[in-house]
Order: sequence, then structure tokens, then C-alpha cells
Amino acid sequence: MLTVETRYAIDPNAAKSFDTAALRKNFLVDNIFLSGEIRLIYTHYDRMIVGGAVPNGAPLTLDKVAEAGTDTVLERREMTIVNIGAPGTVSVANTDYEMDKGDMLYIGMGSGPITFSGAGRYYILSAPAHKTYPTRLIKIADAAVVELGSSRQANKRKIHQFVHPLVMTSCQLVVGMTMLEAGSVWNTMPAHVHDRRMEAYLYIDLAEDEGVIHLMGEPNETRHMVVRNEQGALSPPWSIHSGAGTSSYTFIWAMAGDNVDYTDMDFVSIDNLK
Repeated sequence: MLTVETRYAIDPNAAKSFDTAALRKNFLVDNIFLSGEIRLIYTHYDRMIVGGAVPNGAPLTLDKVAEAGTDTVLERREMTIVNIGAPGTVSVANTDYEMDKGDMLYIGMGSGPITFSGAGRYYILSAPAHKTYPTRLIKIADAAVVELGSSRQANKRKIHQFVHPLVMTSCQLVVGMTMLEAGSVWNTMPAHVHDRRMEAYLYIDLAEDEGVIHLMGEPNETRHMVVRNEQGALSPPWSIHSGAGTSSYTFIWAMAGDNVDYTDMDFVSIDNLK
């Protein structure tokens, strides 16, 4: 079963007037991991698609997505699949890829249908592409790792860069995973914006009674959403993205837009946030 929701782009002036319900309706990523289903959100932010697939014993195939306007979803797109659950298999172009938790599979444009099977819980990310690059399974051990933060500032973390220029070539998708160490709760501080790229977040490894206060909005007009395990946020190019949890956690970040330079961002110091 395939379900697709469309999210239209929201400008910063409109976002200023949103109450909590409107913020969550437009920016929260929720209910994408349902047993036996593929659920996608087609966004108008750089035409990024985010979603989830949970086979739960019966294979699920992703092929035609009407919102993409092509016969098959990868006809003019690239994709990254992240397994956030138990081991499973993703099949692309007659090749099976065995994926453990934390593994990412980059799939090049034109690869055809994708089939999900096994006990995995699969996070789906896709953006328009202009060239085909080889499909590649990237294990955590293959990722480039950057260690940032400190215990004093409660933001000690390891950034694992998977679909990233230091590891491989893609058209516009840049995807990675950040793991906070025990006792650290801030995911990105100082906050930043990157006006040339949108970003999507997915928060995982949170206990049922834990959560993250996801910060968003313009630097001088910040807003927030309370986000739970396996929920995320769409972050427009004009919005900061930062947040603090009630415990340590992991989050998957993905960007699409004008360039793939990870450091192309404008930092906003805490004294300039309002």
C-alpha cells in the first residue's frame, strides 16, 4: 500500500502567524512508519521526498509515484534508503542489498523499482537528479566521521557522513547521521541556516517517554515543535534547525538544493536568536 501526501512550501512571513497545530501540519514528519505500508511526503522544498517503508513479513515495492510525474519514481530522481530497524533487504535492479541498522543505500537515477523486505524499517529520501551515479551500499564503517562539541556544552556528538562528497558522488542529495553521546542533548548549536538548501530531519533512538524540542523559524522569529521517536521535521532554507532532547538520541539529516558543500552554511550565534 502506497500513500503520498503533498506539502507545499511555506514562506517565513506566513510561518510567523502559525499556531502549534499549523506548524505541525506543515513541518512535522509523522506517521511514515506503518506496518505493511509505504508512506511518502512529497515536498515543494527542492522537491524532496521523505517517507518510510515497513514490510513486516511481506515485501513492499515502490515504483510509480504519480506526484513525480514519471512512469517510475527513479526515472528522474536519485534516492537514499536508511535502515533504522532490524536487518532487512532492499532489492534494486536485480541486486539484493542486505542492510543492518544504520546502513544507507544510495540508488542512482534510472534504477527502476525498489523492493523492501525483511524486518527492516526503511527511511526513504529522494531528490531530482540530472545524472546517474552508481548504486552503493554504505555501511557505518564506510562513513566519514567528524567529532564535534563538548560535554560542557552538552553537544558532544559524532557526525557520520554517508552520501557526502568525502565518501561518494551524488547529484544533490547529501545524507548523514549524527549520534549524540550520553549526557549530550543539543544536536546543532550554534544554529545555522543554508539558504541554498532545504533539510529534512528524522529523530530516532528515543525512548517512548523522551522527546526533542526542535527549533525552527527565522533567527529573529524562532518557533519550536516537540518531536518524538521516529518523527522528524522539514526545514525550509530560510529556517534555522537546532534542538535539544530530554536524553541523548540519533538523528538523520538530509539536504537537497543548489550545492553539496556540507560547510555551506551561515551560523547564527545564540546572542542573535530571538
